[in-house]
Amino acid sequence: MYMELEKSTIYYKIYGKGVSILMLHGFPLDHHVMKASMEPIFLKRKGYKRIYFDLPHMGKSSSDNWIQSSDDILNVVREFIDKTIPDGSFIIASESYGSYLARGIISKYIKRVKACLFLCPVIISEPSKRNMPKFKVFEVDEEFMATLETKEALEFRLCVFQNENVWNRFKNEIFLPLKNSNKLILDQIYSQAYSLSFDVDNTFKSFDGPVLFMMGRQDISTGYRDAWNLIEKFPRASYVILDMAGHNLQIEQPKIFNCLVNDWLDRIEFEKNEKN
Repeated sequence: MYMELEKSTIYYKIYGKGVSILMLHGFPLDHHVMKASMEPIFLKRKGYKRIYFDLPHMGKSSSDNWIQSSDDILNVVREFIDKTIPDGSFIIASESYGSYLARGIISKYIKRVKACLFLCPVIISEPSKRNMPKFKVFEVDEEFMATLETKEALEFRLCVFQNENVWNRFKNEIFLPLKNSNKLILDQIYSQAYSLSFDVDNTFKSFDGPVLFMMGRQDISTGYRDAWNLIEKFPRASYVILDMAGHNLQIEQPKIFNCLVNDWLDRIEFEKNEKN
């Protein structure tokens, strides 16, 4: 479906009914990266309205020239929220750059956001200032890797498991969505206006809802160490750093990912039942 906003168009999909979950994907992907990892979990859980959408310049959402910064992207997301979730509380599930935007959303909707998931989150927006770990590959199927095209292999080399099973998900959830982004504008945003104009982590003192930080020990895109600096901001947060996982943790360690997300949802439901 498409939603016409004031100056842009957003492509989105909604599944289920109940508590609204806003799904925020990374940069420069589309909603498939969240849908593929989250929907299998909700096959066994009812009572959630899952809202997937493509950020501006990505997927099937419009690529409008006026959107030239992360500030502009966040403003579009806020307009989308105001139309899809006009009132009441909601929760956020986010990945990578989406987790950076998510904290911007918390700062603007602090009374309405009740819980948040940060998957391999961008903590420090400037890549050169991130505290990065060493990269390690745990498995390489060289025979299979030889069947990939050069561009495919270059992207896939950032996974810590390089085999056909992981590739099949990586291709559909990461590699193909990359082709649907407006590379020219997004490269410009990344190099010139990727950081928000305000410090997202200093706009609120504390977020008291159930939170899950899930990071890969071998993630050389966003790292894991910087997230620890936010622990006092999120007193109800579980911090999990998974070994044998990089920036595509949900693909490389799907069983543990599912277990941790279910635990997060259990904590949300416990919170709801306690208040009732």
